[in-house]
Amino acid sequence: MISVPQSMVYRLFFFMIGISPGSNCSIAEHIDRSCGQPGHDMNVDEPRAMDALQQCFSSTGAERALQARRQFFEAGIRPSGLVSEAVIQSWLRSQRQHCNGRRLALAPVSPSRLHATQERCRSLLQALQHELPTLEQALAGTGTRVMLTDDKGIVLHVSPASMRPRDERVGLNMSEQAMGTNAPGIVAATGQACTVTNGEHYFDELHAFRCAAAPIRDVHGRLAGVLNLMVEEQHFSFDASPVVGMYATTIENTLLQAQSHEHLVLRFQVTPALLHTPLQALMGVAADGRVAWMNGTAAQLIGQPVDTACSAQELLGHDLSRLLQLSGQPDPAPLRLASGLGVWMQAHLQTSHGLGSHLDISSAQDQTSPITTEATPVAETQPLATLREHGEQLIREMLDQHGGNVSQAARALGISRGTLYRRLRGGRDEGF
Repeated sequence: MISVPQSMVYRLFFFMIGISPGSNCSIAEHIDRSCGQPGHDMNVDEPRAMDALQQCFSSTGAERALQARRQFFEAGIRPSGLVSEAVIQSWLRSQRQHCNGRRLALAPVSPSRLHATQERCRSLLQALQHELPTLEQALAGTGTRVMLTDDKGIVLHVSPASMRPRDERVGLNMSEQAMGTNAPGIVAATGQACTVTNGEHYFDELHAFRCAAAPIRDVHGRLAGVLNLMVEEQHFSFDASPVVGMYATTIENTLLQAQSHEHLVLRFQVTPALLHTPLQALMGVAADGRVAWMNGTAAQLIGQPVDTACSAQELLGHDLSRLLQLSGQPDPAPLRLASGLGVWMQAHLQTSHGLGSHLDISSAQDQTSPITTEATPVAETQPLATLREHGEQLIREMLDQHGGNVSQAARALGISRGTLYRRLRGGRDEGF
């Protein structure tokens, strides 16, 4: 490490605050002018000048957090630039909520509330379990723990177990109201990803922790939960923000598909290599042709907000009948969107009863299909009456293509043989 003489540090500081070395203006006078306060005699080594020096030359996050805490909690000054705006806003909220002091009192919820929360978040927990083995394997050598909370900050899962299970356990309330400033608490309050390290936590008892948290949303666009990565008494050995963001996106994608019981789920990207990865775009189309939901990547590719209320025809340039045809193809197909962007797309008919259900889509076809003067075969203008009929049609086509081989047809459709047999039996009962 290069040693810099103290005189050079002062010269650099003089330059940064606009004082030439030969100026008769003292540091104190310059600071007072900058702050709009009356000047007074002040030597370079007095506390105020040294605080200014410390703020300019704070080189580590811990030093900046310490300086920010002094300004905020002791001097009542907003420490802009020393910590993130998300942390400052959380300090303000926590200060209002914990006006009686800054002693942390752990606040686990009651067993009955925990049970109700776990039941309500069953789909979220299942989505986590789907991705947890890969996540834990990736973090195994880093000393990092994984935490999942619900949208209110109630801990639903922690792994691996802490050496002090009292501090981080299922049922603990991590909300700002209970724990002050912390990463999952901020995400629960704002819905935005954030990191909180050491002294940025509101309570002193949490200063040993570093956390990075990201939101997980459901098919309604609401916050469903928060994924949090944390270490104690150490630094992250990697950049935790993109890692927690990627896995939160993967869990969210799993949750979105699991909650789409009556939707045509579209999977698309500009290259097929990105399908079935955290970077894939996902969209759920309802039986009336309306876009029920889309993930963040889909919104970026289409150039519309996630909560845009439009039909698939308006957003994608293709009606429901065309998109339904993709669900019979095992491989992604090239498709040009309404914007002119070319993508590769797969479609999966996601229903609660296998391939198809009693959802009438004929009215949606009439509303979303554009009027055209081109001659079109009559068979193509007639929409499928129900998603169930479309499922039965797909089964017939796949069986014909594979010479009646049920196993091959089921594999091509992406379903089990048992599901296909049940659909066949149901079709016969209904005259299929």
